[in-house]
Amino acid sequence: MADNKSDIWLWDVPAAFVLLTRVPLPALPDHAFAQGGRAVWAYPLVGLVLGGMAAVLGAVLSGLGLPAMLVAGLVLAALVMLTGAMHEDGLADTADGLWGGHTAARRLEIMRDSRIGAYGVLALVLGTGLRWLGYAEVSGAELVAALVVSRAAMPPLMATLPHARSDGLSRSVGRPGMGPAAIAFGLAALIALGMTGAGAVTALLVGAGAALGMALLARAKIGGQTGDVLGATQIVVEIAVLITFIAL
Repeated sequence: MADNKSDIWLWDVPAAFVLLTRVPLPALPDHAFAQGGRAVWAYPLVGLVLGGMAAVLGAVLSGLGLPAMLVAGLVLAALVMLTGAMHEDGLADTADGLWGGHTAARRLEIMRDSRIGAYGVLALVLGTGLRWLGYAEVSGAELVAALVVSRAAMPPLMATLPHARSDGLSRSVGRPGMGPAAIAFGLAALIALGMTGAGAVTALLVGAGAALGMALLARAKIGGQTGDVLGATQIVVEIAVLITFIAL
């Protein structure tokens, strides 16, 4: 008989945290991961918690009189540790693969290679540098919104793009339906609007455009999405949203 506990959506929240962070949590029961793809609706909540922790840390460090760039660097370092650098790893692998191979098969092979190439190094340097500068310029609320919206960008790609490979993290999580992906976007929109007001509308549109660009690129280069592509999308959308808030 099926365990009806697997239908309790509340388990989706800790399951999302286990997947997207290294935040220590008590051991979860097996049924918490029974429908991993469904849990994508909770990805914005992960961004909300991470953003809240980052904003509090930034406020404390600023209160100590530290310069904005130093505060931003320390906040960025804390976020990298809290997420296990999984998105940064995806960005580097995606950059190496999509630009380092001439066929889809070769690109996927490069993305799986643990070694990092020139494209990956450049992507990490540029991506980290832009986020560092962005963190120094935005408010705590805008930082939270950027982390929320960027994590809501992953579920639509998971729902609309096929898996580019037969194994890997994204494949193991599963392909969610459009329902959970739509909930993720709606939840992110509500949080962003509540945190930053009307400026969130422009940020959401720009973030959606950045996610669409990543989706089209991945579809053209490797025929679908992987966990690395999803991680890269989170970073790219976060940068796009940060720049939008700065420009407004």
